[in-house]
Amino acid sequence: SAMRAPESHHAPATEAIPRFGGLGLAGSLVAIMFLHGFQSGWEKLRSDGSLGILVTSLAMFAVGFRDDLKPLGARKKLLLQIIIAAVAYLLGLQVNLFKNPFTGQIIDLHSYGIFLTVFWLVAMTNLINLVDGIDGLAGGVTLMLMCLLAYVSYAGTSLQFVIATGMAGALLSFLRFNFPPARIYMGDGGAYFLGFLIGAMTIANSHKGTVLAAMIAPVIALGLPIIDTLLAIIRRGLKGLPLFRADRKHLHHRLMQRGLSRTKTVLLLYAISIVFLLMAFALFWSEQRYTPIAFGLAFLIFLFLLQGRAMGLDWLTVGRAVGNSRQLRRRTQYVMTLGCWLEMEGERHATLDGLWEDFTFMVRKVGFNRVKVVLADGHRTWQSDAHDPKTAQREHVYEFNPGARMLVILQTSDTSTDRYIYSHLSEWTAEAWLKAVIRWRDDKQKPISFGGKAASDHPPIVAAPSPVNPG
Repeated sequence: SAMRAPESHHAPATEAIPRFGGLGLAGSLVAIMFLHGFQSGWEKLRSDGSLGILVTSLAMFAVGFRDDLKPLGARKKLLLQIIIAAVAYLLGLQVNLFKNPFTGQIIDLHSYGIFLTVFWLVAMTNLINLVDGIDGLAGGVTLMLMCLLAYVSYAGTSLQFVIATGMAGALLSFLRFNFPPARIYMGDGGAYFLGFLIGAMTIANSHKGTVLAAMIAPVIALGLPIIDTLLAIIRRGLKGLPLFRADRKHLHHRLMQRGLSRTKTVLLLYAISIVFLLMAFALFWSEQRYTPIAFGLAFLIFLFLLQGRAMGLDWLTVGRAVGNSRQLRRRTQYVMTLGCWLEMEGERHATLDGLWEDFTFMVRKVGFNRVKVVLADGHRTWQSDAHDPKTAQREHVYEFNPGARMLVILQTSDTSTDRYIYSHLSEWTAEAWLKAVIRWRDDKQKPISFGGKAASDHPPIVAAPSPVNPG
């Protein structure tokens, strides 16, 4: 069965969009707190953890902004996030008491509160960053959360209300330029900043240090990205992939692969997020009396989203993956190892033809008997001696755009191996070629081209979907 992959995150240079929208959002927080301090007195900034919110939120923005300029690496970013969250705890943003939403029992966490605080802040930081996969989605979701926080803090600390309403206004202005088609992205800097700020404000708004609806309500409001993330972890675990490895099978990717435009995809996800937001408002209004009902509704929505493989995971897929788990994981690790080798080879070859020869070696080792790569100016084809065009073939087609249109077609006549396994292996084989080509392009500073025989017998390269927001 033919299948098609969306474009790479690497858009053509002519479509480059600045990723520094987070700079304006962080500047908005500084302006909000400065104006409030100027009007109401500077002592306000030293109370209720307000100074801690400002300092640590800006520090988290700095980590993301640095990563936008030059990648830091996942481990280094996580370490810096943990350090900043720990500093926030020392500055007064603490969760020391926890109220069981089902029994009402108050639990004193004592010194263990720092672990819950750090976990909460780091989780919220990365959760918003995960949402930021398509134009306007993260900005719209965080706008909804700021409205929720404004309501939660309305009867509480006035500064928290001012921050929430002020940031809601800043996000409205940002969405004017970030809604599809985006003219600016928030980048990791903006996503880290907003995620951490939301996490910090929920702690500051929690009643007398107790985690009440002020923290549970945002969890419900973020039900969609939480469900999407959990399913992504399950999906990668079943396939033997690193749990936090990025992929193109999140909900918004699936919707776009089904033909929805970026605008329609974002609006649909807004509608689903609003349902979760209304549940969060109801939870706060009821003072947590309906917490079990809220979680029950969230679970029902979770089951609904599973239908039609909308989330990239269905029960038949799970069944096949579990049944083939050992074989799938072993072959996944093998393909990933070959992919790392091929990517490093991208720096060794002077021409793309040299890299192509290495790719055919990988294709043969994985188990495909024919591969074709088509570029705008030419194509290359390899097939094994055992390939018989008269035999039924399993064909997998992928289209990418790493600065130039590129089609990858993989075929196999092996019917003894589960179709799901070959579909999975073809995806990662095609991605290995994409990464190797990008590395070759960046190292040699050459356009992606075979520079040889004109392509005359290949399928036409049709227009690919618009690139998904990389920031």
